[in-house]
Amino acid sequence: MSAETAKIHMTDDPPTGGLCSVITGIGTGCHGGQLFSNRTETMNTEIAFEEESLSRKYPVHTPVITLHNRTDIIFVTVCAKDRKKIFACDEAHRIIVEAWRQSSKWVVGRYVLMPDHIHFFCAPTEWNGVSLKRWSRYWKSVVSKHWYAAGEQPIWQTDFWDRQLRGRESYSSKWEYVRNNPVRAGLVKNMNEWPYQGELNVLHWHD
Repeated sequence: MSAETAKIHMTDDPPTGGLCSVITGIGTGCHGGQLFSNRTETMNTEIAFEEESLSRKYPVHTPVITLHNRTDIIFVTVCAKDRKKIFACDEAHRIIVEAWRQSSKWVVGRYVLMPDHIHFFCAPTEWNGVSLKRWSRYWKSVVSKHWYAAGEQPIWQTDFWDRQLRGRESYSSKWEYVRNNPVRAGLVKNMNEWPYQGELNVLHWHD
């Protein structure tokens, strides 16, 4: 599948009530932003968090804390059942992105598909709406229904890992870390070479 150019319209007017400003982008091959600041202490914290998350047997889901006029952006990691290496291919990429686009209760911003797990940032689109857990079950079921290889079922690990971001700096540093995952895994030499990443919606941070 060839990479398409993302068509993203930025806005300076985030909606009130703590939700993010979401502008839909088109394309599954864009690389979703630029490299941000590289601070060793912050990066070490992010690495430690992911290692802890992926090794923990049972995720701890904390409620989304919504404060007045502050963005709610959640960093999520989902894994393949038995850590099967099934996500880093064109057809899987297409199916997963289409499922996210169809699920309107939450929207996905930047994301990276690794062979056996997926990192993405998301945000709710309405107050007191569908929970992250329920929304996650929905889009995962859509992916499973349309999966191209019957022999790879079941696709998903039952649960997922999530973390609410603290601010614009947290979003930037976490994305820097996530984008470099394919490089650390030895899959590519440069993060821009990894085709299974993108930005479906602009999650505009607003304090």
